[in-house]
Amino acid sequence: MTEILSPVSADSGTPSTQRVVEHPAWPVLKEAVEAIRPAQSKDGSIDFDAEGAPSQVDVETTLERVVSAVQELAPLLPHDADYLHALVGDLRRWAAEGFGVPDFLDSLLAFQPAHTRADGLEHLVVFAMYTQNGNPDRNLEAVVVRMVWPEWLAELERTRYDNALFCGITFEDFTSGYDTNSAVLFPETIAVREAPARFSWGAIFCDREAARFRRVVDAARRVTSLELPDEAHGLLTDQERCQQAFVLWDMVHDRTHSHGDLPFDPFMIKQRQPFWMYGLEELRCDLTAFHEGVKLEADGFPQGRDVQYTMLLDRLFRFPVTGPRNRNYDGLGGQLLFAYLHQNDALRWRDNKLTVDWERARQVTVRLREEIETLYREGIDRPKIVHWFRAYDLVSRYLAPHPGSTWAKGPDALDLSLPPRKLVDEVLPDEFPLSMFYEALAKKLRDVITSTKGITAESATPVAA
Repeated sequence: MTEILSPVSADSGTPSTQRVVEHPAWPVLKEAVEAIRPAQSKDGSIDFDAEGAPSQVDVETTLERVVSAVQELAPLLPHDADYLHALVGDLRRWAAEGFGVPDFLDSLLAFQPAHTRADGLEHLVVFAMYTQNGNPDRNLEAVVVRMVWPEWLAELERTRYDNALFCGITFEDFTSGYDTNSAVLFPETIAVREAPARFSWGAIFCDREAARFRRVVDAARRVTSLELPDEAHGLLTDQERCQQAFVLWDMVHDRTHSHGDLPFDPFMIKQRQPFWMYGLEELRCDLTAFHEGVKLEADGFPQGRDVQYTMLLDRLFRFPVTGPRNRNYDGLGGQLLFAYLHQNDALRWRDNKLTVDWERARQVTVRLREEIETLYREGIDRPKIVHWFRAYDLVSRYLAPHPGSTWAKGPDALDLSLPPRKLVDEVLPDEFPLSMFYEALAKKLRDVITSTKGITAESATPVAA
C-alpha cells in the first residue's frame, strides 16, 4: 500500500496554477468513486452478502485508487494538506473495518474552507454524504469546488454582514450525487460517528443557483409576457453578474437565521414544526436580503440592486413550481410573496399578461418583511401552539388553505391535549395548494424545471440578449 500522505503546513507551498480537474488523477478518482457508489447502502455501508455485491477485495482495490488519486492531487492543494491527510486515514480505516457505516469525522474536522476565503481558491472534497435536494443516501462523493470571494464581498462581510462560516463556491466537477438539484455543501450531511459540537463552515454553489435562475426566469417571463427592466434582463444574459448577486444574497440570508427577534426555540435547532413555520423563516431571510439590497444600492453597490431582482424573480417564478407539493415550504414562501404583491397592487395578471410595478413591489416587499418580523417579535410571549396559529393566520390572510384542512377550522377542531409534535400530524402535506395561476405556470415550466437538474455555469444555455 502507498504511504499515507504526510501533513504539510498550508504556507509550505503555493497552490499550483493547474486546475485539479485537468490533472490526470482527477478522472481516475472520479471513476473509482463512481464504481464504489452502487455497492453502498443508504447509510453508506457495503453489504458484501447482498445479491450482486462486488467482492470486498475488489472494493478495497478500487478504494486504493481513490487514495492514490487523492495523494497525487494533494500537491496542487497545500492549503488542504491537513484535510487530505485525514481523508486518507478515514478512507483506509473504512476499508480496514470492513466497509461498515463510514466515519469521516476526522477529515471533516480538518476541512476548514472558511479559514482561507480567497477568491478562486480550489478545494477537492471527498466524503460519504447525502446531497441536500439531491441524493438522500450517504454515498461516497467527490467534488472539486472553487471559492467565490471577491474583495467587495469580503469587505461587506468584514464591515456589515459578519458571517465567518459562509463560503460561496462554484463547481469545477462532481460525481453523481451532485448531478441533481443540490446547490449546497453542508457539513451536517457527512457521515460521522458523532456530530461535532459546532459546524465551522457552510457552502452554497452560486453558479448553479445563477444558472437555473437564468434558465427558469427567462422561460417564465416569456410564458407570462412579463417585460423586465433592462437592468433586470441583464441578469439573464450575464452568468458572472448573476453569480455575484447570488453569493451576496446567500451570505445575508444565511446569517439572518440567527439574527433578529427570534422565538426562543429558533429555527436552526432541529425540531418538528408545521412546514409553514419553515416557509416563513426562509422567506424572512430572503426578505431581509432584499431589504439590505435596497440599502446597498443606495450606497452605490450595483449588486444590491441585483439582489432585489434575483430574490423577487426567483421567489415568484421558480420556488412555487419546483419540487413536490409535500410540505414544500420554499414553494409556500414564493406563493405568499406573489399573493402579497398581487393583493397590494404591485403586480397584476390581466389579459394573459403579467405586469409588475417594480417601485411599488419594493415598498410592498418591505411591508411583508415587517409583518413577519412583528410575528417573530411577539412570538416570544406566546406558547408554541399559539405562535403556530398566529403564523397560520398570517399565511391564510393571503393564501387559501386546503378546504379539507383541520388547522383551518381553528383550535376547536384539534385535540389540544396532544403534545405539539402530534398536532403537526394534522397538517396536510399540501396545506396551501397552488393557485390557478401557479397550476397553469407549473405545467408550462415543467420541462424547463426538469432541465436544470445538474446544471452548472458551463452547461447553462445562454439567454438571448
